[in-house]
Amino acid sequence: MRCAILTLFPAALRPYLDESILGIAQAQGQLQVDLIDPRSYAYDPHRTVDDRPFGGGPGMVLKPEPIFDAVEELERTAGPFHKILLCPRGRTFDQRRARELSAEPRLLFACGRYEGFDERIRQGFAWEEISLGDFVLAGGELAALCVLEAAVRLIPGVLGCAESAQLESFESELLDYPLYTRPREFRGMAVPEVLLSGDHAAVARWRTAEAMRLTARKQQLQRGQP
Repeated sequence: MRCAILTLFPAALRPYLDESILGIAQAQGQLQVDLIDPRSYAYDPHRTVDDRPFGGGPGMVLKPEPIFDAVEELERTAGPFHKILLCPRGRTFDQRRARELSAEPRLLFACGRYEGFDERIRQGFAWEEISLGDFVLAGGELAALCVLEAAVRLIPGVLGCAESAQLESFESELLDYPLYTRPREFRGMAVPEVLLSGDHAAVARWRTAEAMRLTARKQQLQRGQP
């Protein structure tokens, strides 16, 4: 997969991209990440990428020219990308969409800042708009990292154990079951006896029951029930 991220803060993203799963994927040759600063496509002396909104109002708006030039040059040299705009209008991201995006050969993320994008940026390209949820961040960078990591870890071969991705939360209708490791007892909290029994059928039943319990609990919380 080749990924490009349009961001005003490329230096903030690179350290995270080069660690853990994303770093492993790059080392394996499964992932290439290009960080593109729209300021590189602002040609006035101050490299201006934002301006005040027409009609008045608070804040600043990202200008269309640097974004258009950056996207067009990228696709002219590297071919078409599936383009993702991180913004509150978008569809809420989920595991199913992460799996679908993991099969894309090229992804382009545009990270907003300030009050958002000039509307012509939306109109000028075929964007998929994605949101992490109903809350506001300072920009789209963290959202882009979340979406990218969720997709990349599902590329075959990136995780050391393929079964890990198949059995975790959101790959089925249930959340993952509780996990324990050594020591058997810690500060008065003990590992459930069934996990020490050696009875694989009993362990499987316990894990299914716990996954169902935790899933039902989360659904209650989402409905605002205590």
